[in-house]
Amino acid sequence: MVVVAAHHSGSPSPPPPPDAAAAAAMEEAGRKVVEREEQQRGTRGSGRVAAVVAAAPGGGGEIEIEMEAAAAGGAAGASSSGQRHDDDAEQGGLLPQRPTWKRFVAHAGPGFLISLAYLDPTNVQTDLQAGSSHKYELLWVLFFGFIFVLIIQSLAAKLGIITGMHLAELCMHEYPKHVKYGLWLLIEVGVIAATVPGVLGTALAYNKLLHIPFWGGVLICGASTLLILTLQCYGVRKMEMIGIIFIFTMASCLFVDLSNANPPMGEVIQHLFIPRLRGAYATSDAIAVFCSLIVPHNLFLHSSLVLSRKLPSSPNEVKETSTFFLIENAFALFLVLLVNVAIVSITGTICANNQSVDDIISTCSGLTLNSTSVLLKNVLGKSSSKIYGLALLASGQSCAVATSYSGQYIMQIILAFVLPFALVPLLKFSSCCAMIGPYKNTTGIVRVTWILSTVIMGINIYSFSTSFISWLVHSELPRILSAIISTLVFPFMAAYIAALIYLVFKKVNVSVPLPTTSVSSETEVEVRRQDDKVDDILVR
Repeated sequence: MVVVAAHHSGSPSPPPPPDAAAAAAMEEAGRKVVEREEQQRGTRGSGRVAAVVAAAPGGGGEIEIEMEAAAAGGAAGASSSGQRHDDDAEQGGLLPQRPTWKRFVAHAGPGFLISLAYLDPTNVQTDLQAGSSHKYELLWVLFFGFIFVLIIQSLAAKLGIITGMHLAELCMHEYPKHVKYGLWLLIEVGVIAATVPGVLGTALAYNKLLHIPFWGGVLICGASTLLILTLQCYGVRKMEMIGIIFIFTMASCLFVDLSNANPPMGEVIQHLFIPRLRGAYATSDAIAVFCSLIVPHNLFLHSSLVLSRKLPSSPNEVKETSTFFLIENAFALFLVLLVNVAIVSITGTICANNQSVDDIISTCSGLTLNSTSVLLKNVLGKSSSKIYGLALLASGQSCAVATSYSGQYIMQIILAFVLPFALVPLLKFSSCCAMIGPYKNTTGIVRVTWILSTVIMGINIYSFSTSFISWLVHSELPRILSAIISTLVFPFMAAYIAALIYLVFKKVNVSVPLPTTSVSSETEVEVRRQDDKVDDILVR
């Protein structure tokens, strides 16, 4: 929307309000603007200009002409500006929009890439141990955990869509320097801790499949990760396609092993929806399964990946874009949920059906990524062990790629650490965006997420504190050493809680750059009118 003012050229004193004749003259001027614009279609493509003359009583010597232009490039407009005109004209309704499924495919990809983090070797081992210790009874933790993951990942994606910046940039702009450097140091440690299992899992898979020494597998993993990361030079979609390949490779391998194990599907489905915590260490194992699903660096990665798409320019487009990313993310996470359920079901079935075999009982009591291969070989055959090795290779390599890909955003700017220090900034910025008119429909979701996050963080802090105190009480360490450890850990926990409280109550401000109307024009028309009341009319 552009505003054009007609300046009075009479005496210095304000002229009287324009009468009907003056208004008619200005309307005639606007009509000439339209005619001249239509005459220029041959060289500029096609265009539409609407002129509205507003002559408000008592408006002094100004008459505002509001111009709303939407231009579309012609057949000869093969340049970048012509393409931009096509997009704007499509948004303005001049050209038919692409089919919904094509617009959805254009947004698909980020959800699959961030889903790799939920199939890393740490998650695989946690699922293997949950199945061997509790059979199918912790499957409900996976189901409700992935619902929570979907909520926070959708908030991360929508934050990037609305603000035009990813979570890391918002942290950089909003927090003081000492806080930013502290968060950066913590998140670096967290990403390294997430990368190491991926590298070790990949090396273990190469050892099981090709009998390559462990150190050789580590070198191959590093080289292949760098090679895959070079694909981002050809566009982020190449990286997203790699993520899809890894996910479907793991799914295919583990579904084959699942069919060989042949668990009772009715019992598996029942435990997906019925919460139960029975047996020794059921509560702590449930917390471990749930916490393995919360991947802090994914919140930063998701909010940045959505920026690789064309950003919406109106509230309606924000709603559509957010819906597309939500559906795509839900589909990817549903597939990953099935893979995690398959892992739990495989070891749950094998360990439950072979309680009379001493070797299997011993293996199931301390199941690891390495011993699982032996377990599958002894029970389901050598082929199942090889298939598991291929799935582990995809798991470890995808983990190394995903964490390394996230690392570039960490080195680019300041990030936050583990669950509370990634989740709290996300919720703070999402709450700020939810106060803005077009986005108030997210207020309820943000409030529910705040409640769930507070409960989860409280459980994590309580679990860590009680575990450490229990270990300290029953430890056989010398008293002096226990005192030194206590002196280090307790202040750290106090600082951890204080930093978390600071992030919760720190006021943030997010500016939303989205316009309320879509306006595009590169037309500049100058019309000079010979009139004693009007000097010039300039349309921009």
